[in-house]
Amino acid sequence: MKIFILLISSVFWLNAPSNQVISFTLHNPSVRSIALEIPGVMNPNLSPFSNSGVNLEVGQKIYFTYKGERALLLTVSEQLEGQKINVRQLIKKRKKALKDQRE
Repeated sequence: MKIFILLISSVFWLNAPSNQVISFTLHNPSVRSIALEIPGVMNPNLSPFSNSGVNLEVGQKIYFTYKGERALLLTVSEQLEGQKINVRQLIKKRKKALKDQRE
């Protein structure tokens, strides 16, 4: 009976979804701090002219605040591996997209 239980648990372990971790850099080239929210992980403030290396799971969402509301900045994907993300530029693009959606 013990062998049977071990075999079943091994099958479930092998079929469990893998949590692929992606390493990339969040870059703030501006003179202002940027507040972000990474649910379940941290709420970093990117200092002016700084880089912050992160290791996040694929699918993890990163948010910023826009007009007092939480807005999606990006969702981690495999394509971010090794990239340096200009957060200020990405926020500008997202704000424009959100503004266009409201009109």
